[in-house]
Amino acid sequence: MSLGKMNVSIEIVKEESIKDSEGFATKEEQILTSMRAYKENRHGSEAWKNRASFTEASSLFRFRKPRGLELTTELNIRCNNERYNILSVEDIKERGMYVEVLAEKVTGSKG
Repeated sequence: MSLGKMNVSIEIVKEESIKDSEGFATKEEQILTSMRAYKENRHGSEAWKNRASFTEASSLFRFRKPRGLELTTELNIRCNNERYNILSVEDIKERGMYVEVLAEKVTGSKG
């Protein structure tokens, strides 16, 4: 993996529901880590054809595996003021150095 391709800044965040003193639940984001990553949007390339089981995925992220952090589908990625739900996490070449994350862009409803 070339460092020159890791040109996007991302944040791994966890969303938590917190109740205030009156019992109302509010959602709050906790930033777990920030890093540089390679981002590829969904296209009709061979790589995306091979990932056909994840048809709802809109982006692919590759980055160094953060130490002490278990990447799961419960976490989210923030990138360029956009939010992505993690659908799949794979260890690249099973070395524990880099991970590949397929993610779905979260879009809000208008109205």
